[in-house]
Amino acid sequence: MDNVATLVSGANGLDDTTIGTARNVLARHGVETGPVEWLAPDIACDIPFDGGAPYALQKAIRKDLGESLVDVVAQPRAERRKQLLVADMDSTIITVECVDELAAVVGCGEQVAAITARAMAGDIEFESALKERVALLADTCVETLADVFERKVELSPGARTLVRTMSRHGAYTALISGGFRYFTERVGQRAGFDWNRGNVLEIVNGRLTGQLVPPILGRDEKRASLHRLAVDHNVPLTNTIAVGDGANDLDMIRNAGMGVAYRAKPIVADCARARIEHADLTALLYVQGYPRSSFVA
Repeated sequence: MDNVATLVSGANGLDDTTIGTARNVLARHGVETGPVEWLAPDIACDIPFDGGAPYALQKAIRKDLGESLVDVVAQPRAERRKQLLVADMDSTIITVECVDELAAVVGCGEQVAAITARAMAGDIEFESALKERVALLADTCVETLADVFERKVELSPGARTLVRTMSRHGAYTALISGGFRYFTERVGQRAGFDWNRGNVLEIVNGRLTGQLVPPILGRDEKRASLHRLAVDHNVPLTNTIAVGDGANDLDMIRNAGMGVAYRAKPIVADCARARIEHADLTALLYVQGYPRSSFVA
């Protein structure tokens, strides 16, 4: 069959009722379905189907499932397994916003967190918001960066498995952040990314100056990086996957073959081709058709 709807449980597992609800939605829309294909017992499965518009059917299934804590992605089977992963860092590959954690240490946490929230929601322009937050970090010693990384930065559940499984199967993996290169370098190594990029904090005599070293990596540069990486690695855009949570990720998510909003702000969730709200980052593997038996732990 040409299309597939992938169901991934975020908490309570998949049962016959949940799967039956999804199949009933497809039947109601005149779509022929095939036997369920399990990717991980009780956790993730594919429902193959022919006909219909996958994205519209995805929304219909999600609506009927209601509060069931199950993520749904429907798509054509062709090229579902991607060869280029581009991922945001803060609140996506890691659980925190590094700039907020730095600010909390130096005493301006609430002020910076409020700016971050508005920027990620798309209420204010990203670059000016970043400059404003970095200015508040002026005179912070570089040792604070190391302290925050060691004490506060944790990989999101499933992040390492996502990156290393795709790498093992031949994909190129890139971490691209509007945050700081100090953290992308370390997070990239910890998670197993092939390449990383972030903004550079200006440091003089062991202290932050409150400035960034140009150019600033924001929304436009994330999109451009996706395109450059696709060209450099000879991967069609249709064969790329991009994941993020904030407004500065919107353009790369829209341009990727599969754009994924991961526990994202509403402005991103409403625009992304796929939404993961309940499961962890291994959902991106199931969506690509990887069975759990092929995961690299």
